[in-house]
Amino acid sequence: MKIYDNPTKTELVEILQRPNSDTGQIIESVKDIIKLVKDKGDKALFKLTSKFDKADIQNLRLSKSLIDSSEKLLSKELKNAIKIAALNIIKFHKAQVPKEISVETMNGVRCWQKAVPIEKVGLYIPGGTAPLISTVLMLAYPATLAGCKQIILCTPPNKEGKVNPAILYAAKISGIKEIYSCGGVQAIAAMAYGTETIPKVDKIFGPGNQYVTLAKQLVSTDGVAIDMPAGPSEVMILADEIANPKFLAADLLSQAEHGTDSQVILVTNNKTIANQTLIELKNQLKNLSRKEIAKKSLKSGAIIIMNDIQEMIDISNSYAPEHLIISTRDYSSVASKITNAGSVFLGNYTPESLGDYASGTNHTLPTNGFAKSYSGLNMDAYYKKITFQESTKQGLKVIGPFVEIIANAEELQAHKNAVSIRLKALEDETFMTI
Repeated sequence: MKIYDNPTKTELVEILQRPNSDTGQIIESVKDIIKLVKDKGDKALFKLTSKFDKADIQNLRLSKSLIDSSEKLLSKELKNAIKIAALNIIKFHKAQVPKEISVETMNGVRCWQKAVPIEKVGLYIPGGTAPLISTVLMLAYPATLAGCKQIILCTPPNKEGKVNPAILYAAKISGIKEIYSCGGVQAIAAMAYGTETIPKVDKIFGPGNQYVTLAKQLVSTDGVAIDMPAGPSEVMILADEIANPKFLAADLLSQAEHGTDSQVILVTNNKTIANQTLIELKNQLKNLSRKEIAKKSLKSGAIIIMNDIQEMIDISNSYAPEHLIISTRDYSSVASKITNAGSVFLGNYTPESLGDYASGTNHTLPTNGFAKSYSGLNMDAYYKKITFQESTKQGLKVIGPFVEIIANAEELQAHKNAVSIRLKALEDETFMTI
């Protein structure tokens, strides 16, 4: 990582430039895979699994007995940790379940909104270089809490054709019964369009590499919803003189080890903190099992020294980080001025890892600056909200004339007539009773 001391606004734009993801070279490949799955169904999935995952599997859907036996392969400590994380995730997400809203907007006119669960959802859990146990919990529990009727999970097999037992265990305790051994672009296509074995879903959730991300974006233009745009993982830390350089380095490295394209940024108003963190990064990096990945990520990272806290806040709000850690003396005050971030971690003793695994918040978050317009995954994502309205005769008499005026101004005669004909009927009804 390089230290930048009071860079200009122009220099800041360049320093904070996110890694470019050139999809031009892969888009045709992704389109071809999607088309193949649409045309050939299961046959394409077996072929593509053999080609990309180097695994020859006999069945796409994993048996109940295989899922049930997964816990026998895990340590008691790991199962307990997964359960604790699950309990916290349930507790936080249960509090988010939307309630029905009902309002009488005018005398005799009532409007209400009802949240209805999305019926069929598909969860994608990448294989990659690490089993994303926590992602299963983050995606599955909100779906089961919402009451989605059908929840399926797709995840790629390893070279032996097996799925990590921790993934299966996390899915099992989350209430997921349909698990398919299928990954990559082909899994997204299968969930989007359906095959002989894998059912079509209404919305797809889950992270993935640039191929999977592009596949999600493509199918979303064809009637299938997705959770949010996604890019490489990222963290920004705001730190002053009370921050601990060892903690800061550990937090930066915890994000850097995600992937070579992860972005890690430290913004501070203290030169000593900047220099000591750089030393700590070098020391801690030596002992990491994924140090080569982290090392490449750090090359695009930066330590930025600014004059004061407000400048640091302005940088953060402009960058809109996926994860924001605030390690400052008055972190609550700083946090109150944050307008763009996926998830915020406050103080010296709230590492980003807590949110990744077990605090209860969801770790599926907007990246690549989308925190300016997108929320992190929450219960609302698993519902569609339907509005209802009801007008009594008296209500129509009150509101109808206003609707007639607006419809007339918009030159939509049929809209006006739909009200006028009813008002006339009510007039006639009144006249008949006199």
